[in-house]
Amino acid sequence: MQVRAYLSFNGDCEAAFKFYEDGLGAKLGPVFRYGDSPLAETVPPEWADKIMHASITIDDQVLMGADVMPDQYEAPKGISLSLHSKEASEADRVFEDLAKDGRVLLPIERTFWAERFGMVVDRFGIPWMVNCEYAEQNA
Repeated sequence: MQVRAYLSFNGDCEAAFKFYEDGLGAKLGPVFRYGDSPLAETVPPEWADKIMHASITIDDQVLMGADVMPDQYEAPKGISLSLHSKEASEADRVFEDLAKDGRVLLPIERTFWAERFGMVVDRFGIPWMVNCEYAEQNA
């Protein structure tokens, strides 16, 4: 059994997944749009191109998501996606990418438990923690 995160977006799932492709090196999987599904008749015409379901793969981890109708959308609360890097430079780069037009909750820095740790909410409202353990912990 596996646990996979499923993210809800407020109409910008496609832009978010493109952003994650570029910044996280993710690979886009199949994309299903409302307009090409049995739900086509139930959504407003401007939602035909919105994402009903999509996935991306980051290394061997799958992250799924969809656009949720505006009257049903709720911003994420009480969760964060946690990224772990073996290299401090990679952690710094990913954090900076996620922070572009987002909101830094805790700047990435050295802590007592990690070479780098920081918290950010990206421009799509998704909370992230970026972590890089000390080199001796990675061995």
